[in-house]
Amino acid sequence: MDMDSVQLFLDQFKLRSEAETTWLKEMFSFITQQVCPMCPAPCAADELLTGVSSDQGVSLSVCVVKKIQKNMTVTHTLPVSYRPVSVFELVSQQHLACVSTLSWSTNQQRAWAREAELSLPGHRALPRVNLLLIGCLREGRGGEWRLTNSSGSVRCEVQSPSSMWLNRPVLLPHWNYIPHNALEQGEVGGCVELIGSPVLLCPGPEQGLAAAAEKEAGLSVREAAGLLQHRVRGQRVAVCGQVGSVSPVLVVAGTSFFCFTLTDNRHTLPVLVKVTSRLWWSQCVCVGESVCVTALRVCVLRGWRGNNILCVTDQSQIHTDNTLTHTPVEHTQTQSQSDTPVPMMSYDNDNEEEEPERDFIQSGVRVKQSRVISYQGMVTEVVSEGAGLYVIDRKVGLCLAYQPTLRRRLRAGDCVELHHVHFLFRPCPDFPPSMLCTCLRSTLRVTSFSRVGGSPPDSTCPGDGALPRLVLEKNVGVSEYLWACHLSSQLSHSLVPSVLKQQCACVLSWKLMDFVWRRGRRRRDIYSEMLDEPHTCPLTEYSVDPGVHQYISISKLIQSLQSDCWSSVSLSSLLPPDGSSLTRSQINTALSWSCRTLTPDPQNNRQTGETLRRRPLLLVGVLELPSLASEHKRTLQLRDSTGAVACVVSEEEEGGQRAAFKHFNTAWIGCLVCVQQFTMVTERFLQSDFPSYQHLDQDRFITHKNCRVYLQFSLDHVHILSPSVAMVTHLRRMGEGPAGDVTDRKQTVEEQEGGQTAGRKRRRTGDTSVATTTQACVSMVIRVEQKEGVAWRNTGVELKKEEVGLTLSFSVRAAMIGPVVRWGRDPKNGPMTDREAEKDWDGKVVLVFSGVSARWFPLLQPGCFYRLIAANTQDPSVLIGSGVSGRSRVELHTDPTLQVRSDWRFHTLISPLLLHTCRQTLSPSVLSVSQVLDSSSELVCFQGLVSDRINLNYRTSDTHTGVRLTMCDQTGRSLQVYLDLSHTPYPPGLLPGNMLLLSGFHRKLSRSGSVYCSSSPVSSITVTSLGDTSSAHPPPVPIMHLGLWAVSTEQRCIVSQVRGHIVCFLFLHLQWSCSVCGSDYTQSCSSSQCRSTSSLFQSKAKVVMDDGTGEAHVWFSGALVRPLLKLADSQWEGLQRALRVKGHIRVYPQGRSLVCDPECDDPLLHFLLCVCSTDVVGRPISLTCRKLSNQRPEELRRFSRGDRDFMTRMVPALQLKCLHIHTD
Repeated sequence: MDMDSVQLFLDQFKLRSEAETTWLKEMFSFITQQVCPMCPAPCAADELLTGVSSDQGVSLSVCVVKKIQKNMTVTHTLPVSYRPVSVFELVSQQHLACVSTLSWSTNQQRAWAREAELSLPGHRALPRVNLLLIGCLREGRGGEWRLTNSSGSVRCEVQSPSSMWLNRPVLLPHWNYIPHNALEQGEVGGCVELIGSPVLLCPGPEQGLAAAAEKEAGLSVREAAGLLQHRVRGQRVAVCGQVGSVSPVLVVAGTSFFCFTLTDNRHTLPVLVKVTSRLWWSQCVCVGESVCVTALRVCVLRGWRGNNILCVTDQSQIHTDNTLTHTPVEHTQTQSQSDTPVPMMSYDNDNEEEEPERDFIQSGVRVKQSRVISYQGMVTEVVSEGAGLYVIDRKVGLCLAYQPTLRRRLRAGDCVELHHVHFLFRPCPDFPPSMLCTCLRSTLRVTSFSRVGGSPPDSTCPGDGALPRLVLEKNVGVSEYLWACHLSSQLSHSLVPSVLKQQCACVLSWKLMDFVWRRGRRRRDIYSEMLDEPHTCPLTEYSVDPGVHQYISISKLIQSLQSDCWSSVSLSSLLPPDGSSLTRSQINTALSWSCRTLTPDPQNNRQTGETLRRRPLLLVGVLELPSLASEHKRTLQLRDSTGAVACVVSEEEEGGQRAAFKHFNTAWIGCLVCVQQFTMVTERFLQSDFPSYQHLDQDRFITHKNCRVYLQFSLDHVHILSPSVAMVTHLRRMGEGPAGDVTDRKQTVEEQEGGQTAGRKRRRTGDTSVATTTQACVSMVIRVEQKEGVAWRNTGVELKKEEVGLTLSFSVRAAMIGPVVRWGRDPKNGPMTDREAEKDWDGKVVLVFSGVSARWFPLLQPGCFYRLIAANTQDPSVLIGSGVSGRSRVELHTDPTLQVRSDWRFHTLISPLLLHTCRQTLSPSVLSVSQVLDSSSELVCFQGLVSDRINLNYRTSDTHTGVRLTMCDQTGRSLQVYLDLSHTPYPPGLLPGNMLLLSGFHRKLSRSGSVYCSSSPVSSITVTSLGDTSSAHPPPVPIMHLGLWAVSTEQRCIVSQVRGHIVCFLFLHLQWSCSVCGSDYTQSCSSSQCRSTSSLFQSKAKVVMDDGTGEAHVWFSGALVRPLLKLADSQWEGLQRALRVKGHIRVYPQGRSLVCDPECDDPLLHFLLCVCSTDVVGRPISLTCRKLSNQRPEELRRFSRGDRDFMTRMVPALQLKCLHIHTD
């Protein structure tokens, strides 16, 4: 350092303290080392250095100090607390966002920080640092501005830049610094934000419109527009006008460019800027500003139908008046509760009243047209930085995805000005109703930088902007994009961490958007979007679909179902229509079990009263084996990071035995799937002791209540997002890839697997059953022949000391297809090899599953082939079963037993074609309900439709031990099945409307000869087909003739439909009874020991019915008596009131001749006798009846005629109970 220069510099500042002298020396050293080498020579402020040497370092240093003093509130002292900082030091050592304000006092800084934090609650104001930035503003890549000194450069963002600042040494008195780690962009060096105008340190040439007018006369926009029609080679013109629009900088095929338009309110002139040295104009050109651009030439823009356009050349200069004459910009506020947005300033000619006329319906979805407006506001929330989603003024959404990614990402607290932005109203129900979306013609300018620090990085979308890149590539609508962004945010929180990373959440949401929306794509013309009049772009039209699918996590689904389980239902609605006439035991039995089913589409749930939501639901999760903690041990489960739910799955049969069990393929384990169509089932269990119907609103009679929640869906409605390795192999063998929904997913998996080792092919769930491994193993191919039911048994196998007791277990009898084979790597479900099957191999084995291995119960089915794999061993003996030792000369006919270990795996194999035909034996025959009724076998396997379910009994706990199912087939014949659930896990899916396969059930005859079935310890239940459980209607019952039904000795048909004529009334009994003890009830209970004040009305009737083939005595009770008597509701209610005093009445018409009751003067009796004898009652009728089991046998009767006696065999009348009266 030249000491003379230092002394010359110090001499300019007299009477300074030692601290100020040291500060001046450091400032001089910094200027000469960091700033002077970057400044053009000569660069000196001569007017400030009168009589001083022309040394550039001295003159520039003096200028800097003078400028610093001028910008301070106190000018009589130097800011010794501030120190100059080089760009390198700022970038390398300043790791926290900060602000530097030279002219502010401490009180001003505190007030500024307090105001910033009050405007954005939850954010902290930027901390203040005492640093001085001095350097030269230079142009960077892609039109960015950079502050440069000898140590390096850093990107600068300027609010209102001027061309006079470029290539000039400047002092920055007010600035923010945001390091790259705060921006989460991976950009080296961070960003300097100029919150005030820089101070120029060297004079420059005069610029502006006045200076441009003196140098060169500019054409008006109208005059220049005529030049576009007549292109003259080599012509250069200057054009003056007002900026109408500014497009963002685009990069196409490696070329960067942007466009802006000049207007004079009548004509519009497009200007193309693709000269690299002029790209910095993109920050200087502002909408509404008057500019003059020189040296423009007319060129042809290929790809744009307008063709001719003005282009900027290397000699072009831009002159501004530095005074923004903006068009009026409204700070618009919209009310989210309103159905119509408040008016906004728009550039089109459409009025607010004309907007509804521009809406139309396309493919069932409302399509609306957006409005082009200007808007100014403050960013209050960063929804997703990577996806370009923000919230302005806490109520207006902002989407920047249809523009290239901003160099500077917006931060909460930024004040922005938007021009030519599209206003959309309710494009997506997951976002604010009012949305602003920018296209390639929109202009976004930050008018004031944020004063608060950035919030933690969001996990909605990765910082590299995967979703906006997909928008540019695929050109989807804004409604679809917003839906995908919201789904990505939810998936990033709910997906199993070991399955997907954050980047995959974006890609998966995009795949789901393609699957759910299924809409065509339109080609995007970027030049037309920027330059055409009238303006058209992907945002011009948008769809409004309030019923679009809504993703929900599994935990939220379970919580909503459980919380709404009892609140959505009244106990009286769970009773039959004649619930008010039920006795105490009948009421509590009817309430003991009930079921509620909901579909994802709320439109289908109106009859159930479900009004909790308005949009269909969507589930995403991994299919897994049931966990040890799951309450449903018999089914698969769907799991995400928030929870798991049991699933009863099925698949539509396509014919053949294999198709019936196709859905039990083990390849589904580990697949990430999307379930769009499913049924949410909530089974309610209630233990109560209600005395009567009138006490149902009193919760004190409820002793315990519980519910079970699970899902039902068909695998035909499951969309595979990420298949397991086994599923990829299975689909490849089945040839379903090109035609199925998993085409893209399958190809993606194969591409990902191509360059990786076998040990790390796929990221799977925590379940080791789906993890790819290269460890050695042994395997054996088996065919399941018989499977017993899962139950709690005392096996004592592989139990720890604290686990001694009942263990969940079941066993499978299987045929061994071949010997045990060694493998160097896990074969999974690959094709069967020749060494795995031997023609003469014939062996049986009993596989015992207990504890953890019992999870395989829902996937192992008779008739299917499996490869059993024992990992981490090469010893074939581990898969060889042990026999039972017997005494000498005792022949044992038992199969060897093999205990399945917890780490063994099963893989479903397609029926191997290389096996000999005799080896491919069929599964045990499955009977129908009619065949079971006609069969004589004691142990049956049959399939049927559940038409009714009744809980028989339960203990004091919530474990129900008895269930009676009524099964029927297509013929309408029914069979009752009794299940003992005292030692088995609760089986879900036993709902009316579902098709069940029951294996190993006992066929029994009751004392009256009726056929029924009951479960045994080896019984197994499988749900094979799912029906509409909310409105399940069993097949119509068969029609029987009374004569044939009466003489039938076999009780094969219990319920049938009969048609005949009512011959006469035999009996009618009407009674008011005590609901507690059952005694007669008049004004009070007739029993002296009962103090009950509740009563119920009961009615019974017995008629004779004849259909021409025979007669039957038909019993009616409850709500069926009124339609039998053909009484109106008002007449029936009046009859009940009239009977209140007497309490009861019995009417015995006694056959075909009416005989009066001893109380012949009773008008009520006469009324009922008249009703029973009218032709209205004695009419043709069609009934559904159940045959009573207490049929009397034939008896001998003696008749006398004169002096002779006759003996004859009399068949008693057929006894039927009416279940339903057909009105047609």
